[in-house]
Amino acid sequence: MPIGRVTQVVDCRESAGMGKGGALAQRGTISECRYPDVIIVGMSPGRRHVTKPVCDITSALRAQGVEYSISTMILNAGSGIPPDAPKSAGHVLGAYFGLNEKEIFQINRHKVAVLHHGNVRSHIVHKVRSILKDCDIPAIVVCQAPIDYEDFAKEGVKTAFVMPTEENVRTKGTVMAIVSGITRGQTPSREKISEVIHEVMKLMKTSDLER
Repeated sequence: MPIGRVTQVVDCRESAGMGKGGALAQRGTISECRYPDVIIVGMSPGRRHVTKPVCDITSALRAQGVEYSISTMILNAGSGIPPDAPKSAGHVLGAYFGLNEKEIFQINRHKVAVLHHGNVRSHIVHKVRSILKDCDIPAIVVCQAPIDYEDFAKEGVKTAFVMPTEENVRTKGTVMAIVSGITRGQTPSREKISEVIHEVMKLMKTSDLER
């Protein structure tokens, strides 16, 4: 890590978000750094801010002096569930999750993706599958609900430890790590932040070796 003053990133968004006081950190925006290394993907924003813990993870990675550039994206249609997911009792009509072509392109430019999700296990699995179906990228899943690699593999998501059968593979990207126990809207513990940083660094070093 450099000693003394150093400018790591100029954090500029491509467009302003919607809503009074929403400023720049709203849905459909991306804070993209000079080098496409790591992208933190949030499903939806808070009232006036990128929702916790997305902002905390981003800030922690930068504060640790991580030598890689950290981009932050808030999906335009990150709420709801994908159209191909099984409908549940809590399903909201008209609220469908999905990525547009520009978001797919922006995520695919990076080497590692950190995908932040909530507390509904089935929603987590199907949203991750929907993202990795089009994004060929190693991913770290950050969520509140306890979840394991078998949950993803059963739905056709490739993972680092459990693979779906060849005929059931439905993703280009791969879930490489899972960090659960992180609550949406709350600041994560130091232990959880450290766990995310560890997984990011491990994947980035692997990515650098493969180049």
